[in-house]
Amino acid sequence: MDLPESPRIAIVGSGAIGLYYGARLARAGARVSFLMRSDLPVVRSRNSIIVREKAEQWQASPVIAEDQPAAIGPVDVVLVALKTTANASLAELLPPLLAPHTMVVTLQNGLGNEEQLAALVGEERTYGALCFIGVNRVGPGELQGFHTPGSMTLGEFRRAAGPKVRQLADWFQRAGVRCIASDDLHAARWRKLVWNVPFNGLCIAAGGVATDVVCSDPALLAEARALMHEVAAAAAALGVSIPEKFIESQIDVTPPMGPYKPSSLIDHLAGREVEVEPIWGEPLRRAVAAGVAMPRVALLYALLQQLTKRGRNER
Repeated sequence: MDLPESPRIAIVGSGAIGLYYGARLARAGARVSFLMRSDLPVVRSRNSIIVREKAEQWQASPVIAEDQPAAIGPVDVVLVALKTTANASLAELLPPLLAPHTMVVTLQNGLGNEEQLAALVGEERTYGALCFIGVNRVGPGELQGFHTPGSMTLGEFRRAAGPKVRQLADWFQRAGVRCIASDDLHAARWRKLVWNVPFNGLCIAAGGVATDVVCSDPALLAEARALMHEVAAAAAALGVSIPEKFIESQIDVTPPMGPYKPSSLIDHLAGREVEVEPIWGEPLRRAVAAGVAMPRVALLYALLQQLTKRGRNER
């Protein structure tokens, strides 16, 4: 079954990523509903989502926002933009949004998210997306773009990309997001880790600094590059080739973001649980199982376990 001409899309997790992509899709003509909690009163009152980017400031309006999934009902596409630390809530949130044809797409970081999703909704409904973007939520329904619209890779869980994935990719393209449909979602996930492992991690471990500090410090930048090479070596053992040119592109794309705070750093500074397991723990475990040592990632993982636990306990 193809996507309809104007698909119904539900955003589950209206943080920076969910708000941004939902707002762009709504502006492009999709029927988007946001599942919101804390932002709901302000967004309903203002009836808009405000986006500030380097090129322009714009608003998506009107906004359909609800605090219960049953108020949204079955949709064509669910975009899961929750933190992985909130995945336990999906068993309650997803069923009211599902029809037999519904695509459920996780936009979450790290490894293991599609497996969790498939256990809830079935492999045939499970899709994934890798979001190469820098955007922060700066207020209720307000976003600041640092590297936007960025790009996206869409894929299906354990199968090649079919027509519906390509149609959804076309919708993101229509919304102004560079988007490709990949036949290998597993490979795309490892490529995303090339940036996430070093920058999300070092920004916390270096004392709560933004990416510009990592890029301007020779020692930190060298460590970021070394972490990237460890990720690439682990990926290679699992059948995923990540060329040197791609690694350097991930270094090059970061300084223009300016003082960007990755999502893991924002969560840490706010005393919230950080996505330590999917971003660092699970890749490390899979590398070890494949016989590949990742000493730098292992040390960073151990540091983050302690730092993020201490950060929560101090609040």
